[in-house]
Amino acid sequence: MIGTIDTPTEGEIELFATSINAKSSDKFLSRLRLEHIGFVFQTFNLLATMTAIENVELPMTLLGKLSKKERKERAKKLLKQVGLQDRMDHLPSELSGGEQQRVAIARALSNEPKLLLLDEPTGDLDTFSTVEVMNSLLEINLGNEERPPTTCIMVTHNPDLECYADRILYVQDGEFQFQAINFQQSALNYDDYLAYLDANA
Repeated sequence: MIGTIDTPTEGEIELFATSINAKSSDKFLSRLRLEHIGFVFQTFNLLATMTAIENVELPMTLLGKLSKKERKERAKKLLKQVGLQDRMDHLPSELSGGEQQRVAIARALSNEPKLLLLDEPTGDLDTFSTVEVMNSLLEINLGNEERPPTTCIMVTHNPDLECYADRILYVQDGEFQFQAINFQQSALNYDDYLAYLDANA
């Protein structure tokens, strides 16, 4: 419902100072998603016939606010941001799982969303790719001098990723059970994390 793919059967949700309820039209919700919400899925969902840069450009083309040149430049900047400056012209089939997920993250950021929703984004990744992708997401979440922080909501079954979050909500049988607050978010170090996994195998 936060992603407006489902709407509440009663009551309402307020997103971006906008009320969403059962009467909200599909056209209105589609536009809201395109302008304000980025989605990253477990299975990448990249278009197989499009290169990495073309996949990232697509949401900008649909939104129609930027010129072709501006779209290209922004797509290049986003792919560079996720470390794929040398893989822009590759098709998804020519990229590793971690690289495909980073293309998906760049695509989700293309229209400068206020909210990034992540559904098991590391579920199909190996350990190295998981750390790479999560470190990229942490940078996006925290922001820097060039870009503001992006609110991220992520669903995961991997408790080892809790260090990346500032607020953790634990869900059981469809209900929130309790929450934990991280006063300092931190990234995993790949070598240390691998040693921890080996020690607890």
